[in-house]
Amino acid sequence: MARVALVTGANRGIGREVARQLAARGDTVLLTARTKDSAATAAAALSAEGLDVHPLVLDVTSDADVARAAAEVGDRFGRLDVLVNNAAIHYDTWQRAAEADLAVVHEAMDTNLYGPWRCVQAFLPLLRAGGHGRIVNVSSAAASLTEMGGGTPAYGTSKVALNALTRMLAAELRHDGILVNAVCPGWVATDMGGPGGRPVAEGASSVVWAATLPDGGPTGGFFQDGVAVAW
Repeated sequence: MARVALVTGANRGIGREVARQLAARGDTVLLTARTKDSAATAAAALSAEGLDVHPLVLDVTSDADVARAAAEVGDRFGRLDVLVNNAAIHYDTWQRAAEADLAVVHEAMDTNLYGPWRCVQAFLPLLRAGGHGRIVNVSSAAASLTEMGGGTPAYGTSKVALNALTRMLAAELRHDGILVNAVCPGWVATDMGGPGGRPVAEGASSVVWAATLPDGGPTGGFFQDGVAVAW
């Protein structure tokens, strides 16, 4: 039976490539975006490659939207096997923490931390129903306290908090057979990452590795390319 996977923020960049790679492995993929047109256009392009990809409107900052999407997935499939929390905003290279615009920090937190948190809470019954759930929180080297310096305060602090959430969820959901990990895809050449990074396919494969872990695989870790990295 094909797994059912959902990827947030999947209309472009890493999210879209994660959706493509999961579908290429035989998964049924729900490609989500904030607008109907964005989700439909991206899903249609992947479907044209013969992949089982379906659009789903999902704004991770909206409680109502997340609840509606979870109900739709439940009605259609009765379970969810993989949740990839990829949607993120505000890689704020123009800011420093000492003078940061806290409104930007609030916005980053709402999407980058509370968004995944909302999704986990809403989709958890469906992940439990599948019996082999995988939650992947797309994080960043900017969240590594070991390596952290100044800059990108909104993005960095939101991803640090996401890593903490990853650890908590992994401990709480271990006995449900749900593996929860944070993944740094590396510096990838996307609209957010800018030019000069590694190919999108390489960054996405790091995420797909965590999404396809076998039962008994690691949980509560922070990885890049399948290798643990410093918190």
